[in-house]
Amino acid sequence: MLNKLGIDDSPIPVLGFFAPCSHPRVSNYLTLLSESLPSKSSEASLIPEPSHGNRNMCSVSGILYNTNTVESFHALDKQNLLKEEARKIWDDIQTGRAVEDCSVLSRFLLISFADLKKWSFHYWFAIPALMIDPPATVVNLSPASKWLSKEEAESLSASCNEWRGSKSTADVPFFLVAIDPNSHATVRLLKDWEACQSNAHKILFVFYDPCHLPNNPGWPLRNFLALISARWNLKSVQFFCYRENRGFADMSLSLVGEALLTVPQGWKDSVPNAVGWELNKGRKVPRCISLAQSMDLTRLAVSAIDLNLKLMRWRALPSMDLSALSSLKCLLLGAGTLGCQVARMLMAWGVRKITLVDNGRVAMSNPLRKSLYTLDNCLNGGEFKATAAVESLKRIFPVVEAEGIVMAIPMPGHPVNSHEQESVLHDCRHLCDLIDAHDAVFLLTDTRESRWLPTLLCANANEITMTAALGFESFLVMRHGAGPFSSAGDLSAETASSSSADLRLNDTNVKHRLGCYF
Repeated sequence: MLNKLGIDDSPIPVLGFFAPCSHPRVSNYLTLLSESLPSKSSEASLIPEPSHGNRNMCSVSGILYNTNTVESFHALDKQNLLKEEARKIWDDIQTGRAVEDCSVLSRFLLISFADLKKWSFHYWFAIPALMIDPPATVVNLSPASKWLSKEEAESLSASCNEWRGSKSTADVPFFLVAIDPNSHATVRLLKDWEACQSNAHKILFVFYDPCHLPNNPGWPLRNFLALISARWNLKSVQFFCYRENRGFADMSLSLVGEALLTVPQGWKDSVPNAVGWELNKGRKVPRCISLAQSMDLTRLAVSAIDLNLKLMRWRALPSMDLSALSSLKCLLLGAGTLGCQVARMLMAWGVRKITLVDNGRVAMSNPLRKSLYTLDNCLNGGEFKATAAVESLKRIFPVVEAEGIVMAIPMPGHPVNSHEQESVLHDCRHLCDLIDAHDAVFLLTDTRESRWLPTLLCANANEITMTAALGFESFLVMRHGAGPFSSAGDLSAETASSSSADLRLNDTNVKHRLGCYF
């Protein structure tokens, strides 16, 4: 979802889930899971797919406002956001949609800021509750086992268990119970209100109550009463707070009470005020949680680096292929000032596979100019630069696949003794194999002679090659070797239809070749 949305801070439809209280000391809170976000099949419209028939996951629609900065998070107009969600609930009550789909009574709002570099998350939930004015008065609240007769309680318990056991009704959080004069309880949908009145002795308005408190109904009751008052103009309502124990209706934990409604004429003409921002330790402030302390340091580093790259792509380089960068194999010839810095910058751009070639040792003057070395690398005659640089890269970023090869690059104008010929030829073959095995070559040595053979080999292999050379008063950075193909398919097509010699020499391919350092 992060890759889909990038830095888009538009509101996102999400789903929350709750269930009736199932423990006498623990409430069932509104929960967001991985399923709360839009699934792959619905990403085009960014509408999450509700689950149906899961008795422990009653779906509730919500809106997520995820900001890109903590300043934007604190600057959100929270009161207006709450009013907007309350207006949606009120519109659903007025149009009758809340009777057909009662889950809309429990809409929620979530604002958040995710500091993914530090793995800390700021968030604040709001569950809008419409305020009836004057407020409803709750009287005669008591456990259902005391309010009902034994026969009524047994029948109601059986009917609710059957309702909860059916896939078609298990996750319907608001409904009716009609108890006839024979103490027989029947569970009905809200839209059956008129039909329930004919022969019923008692009618209970039932809701799944996530609250465990013995003297307090849960938060869904407030909007339920607003619906009942606005839809059926009732002045007195008997309600049933349905709670469970081990998956079955619990009449001693569930509550029954009566709500007295004395709303004035015309109150339905405007949207009622609403409350609902969640309290945090008794105060109306957002919550913050940090996962950094519980996460592996290496994984945190990888996540932070990848996030940096994604931000650059989202903001400035939408065509950048991060997966291609991470799989790119880079060969760096030279582990001096340029080699050290290029290796670090390649890692910063997401490159994970780096090979360094150098046969020099770290000298006492090197640590000041070469960022991968310290004075410890200079002891006992100095460590080989290639291996010391690789060890430093792995300390900086443990997941890098770096290899250091101690090898001299054969150079023109440097005589070779007869007993060294085989070793030099071996180095030539090894260098050729390394160039063939990598996707890009960086020529970072400090002499022109040392660049000559790699330049020829890269040209022969049609390899992407980058040269960086420093002088006292100037510098040069250039790309040569393989040219800028119009698409990745051009290279593969030409390669398939031509021998390697034809590909290098054919006139039609000359336009794809760049100049070189020489």
